[in-house]
Amino acid sequence: MGRAAPLLVGAGGAMIVALDGTVLLMAQPELRRAFGASAAQLQWTSTGYLVAVAALLVLAGRLGDRYGHLRLLHLGLTGFGLASAGIALAPSVGWVIGLRVAQGVCGALLQPATLAVLRLAYPERELRRAIAVRTGAIAVAAGSGPVLGGLLVAHFGWQSVFWINLPLVLAVVLPATALRLPERERPVARRLGLTGAVLLAGCLAVLVHALSQVPVRGWGAPATLRELAGAVGLAAVFVVSERRSAHPFVPPALARSVPVTAAMALLLVVSAGLFGSVFTATFHLQDTLGLDPLTTGLRVLPLTVLMVIGSPLGGAALGRWGPRPTALTGTLLVVLGTAGLGAAAPDGAGVATGVAFALIGAGFAAVMVTATGTVVTDAPPAYAGAVGGLKQTATNIGPALGIALASGAPGTSTPNTLLLLAGITTLGLGPALLLPSVRG
Repeated sequence: MGRAAPLLVGAGGAMIVALDGTVLLMAQPELRRAFGASAAQLQWTSTGYLVAVAALLVLAGRLGDRYGHLRLLHLGLTGFGLASAGIALAPSVGWVIGLRVAQGVCGALLQPATLAVLRLAYPERELRRAIAVRTGAIAVAAGSGPVLGGLLVAHFGWQSVFWINLPLVLAVVLPATALRLPERERPVARRLGLTGAVLLAGCLAVLVHALSQVPVRGWGAPATLRELAGAVGLAAVFVVSERRSAHPFVPPALARSVPVTAAMALLLVVSAGLFGSVFTATFHLQDTLGLDPLTTGLRVLPLTVLMVIGSPLGGAALGRWGPRPTALTGTLLVVLGTAGLGAAAPDGAGVATGVAFALIGAGFAAVMVTATGTVVTDAPPAYAGAVGGLKQTATNIGPALGIALASGAPGTSTPNTLLLLAGITTLGLGPALLLPSVRG
């Protein structure tokens, strides 16, 4: 398998997580009927997973830097597969929720390792191509998830969307077992900074939980405000603790890197715009305009297609023109696409909607490839896991923020909501301007 093995492992592991997140959507209604679950219990099958992942991604990356990324990758894959089998065999919804949390823990162990494997296995030119392939693979998995999930649930029941993870995990574990990564330098200080780890995990868990509940509670609910204030408070204590610590949890080489922090801010903002706009538009097409799920899926399909096509094109543009021009162009395409969805919303014209989704998909692919490539290549190899965890954290919080923004403004029309999301996405131009103008 040779040079292709790290790419198969890195892209395959990322695909498993992306596919799991979207096929579950199609299983939840039948799962609810099977267990007589309440709406709150059903919501926790997703929320518990999201909170666990968000809280532990950075810690998982740091553990990989210290103990080896392949160890974390094997542990995450194996645990993810076992948790999936446990959910399929679960006797009650309580077991499903608990095992979904366990699956989130394993997903957190897995995701930073998939990026670290690529960082350690390939030189920069090959790394750009590998990241583009990984981004396209994630788009394929996420885009095909609802269709695959619908087919599986219709013919084999809700449990099948979890059983399908077992052969997928096996397909990645086997090449990962034979994979050998080159030895790279280790940081001098290998202590993890457990105080910082606990504070950051708590901050992210509270923040993601607060954002995930906004569609139900609203932004102004006392519980939402308490949790957001708690997240801000924990973040402040974390920053103070990191500055005073002799062994900070986030390596100073990453915390002080302008390209790394700018790339993560860009991912956070643009992914919020993407997911917020898709959430708003798909509900509008079905609930307001009365389109069936298949027709709605076809309207959204150009987004997935252009993400797949745009990933290698974004990688080529990154190599030729550098991070800043590529990121600026991608961000502007997402802004234009989101605004275009707003303009097309009143009648949902098929061509206009399809073009708008295509612009969003192409733009997001360019942003994802550029920001990921910048984050991964700017960080020292010894911190490949830490930077992978930070990057994945940004791309996990961004969607939760976007959906919260889209659903948390009652009384706002769909065109105005989409224009608001387009305006928020323009904030990504700021961090895009801080990226290097040419590939160093």
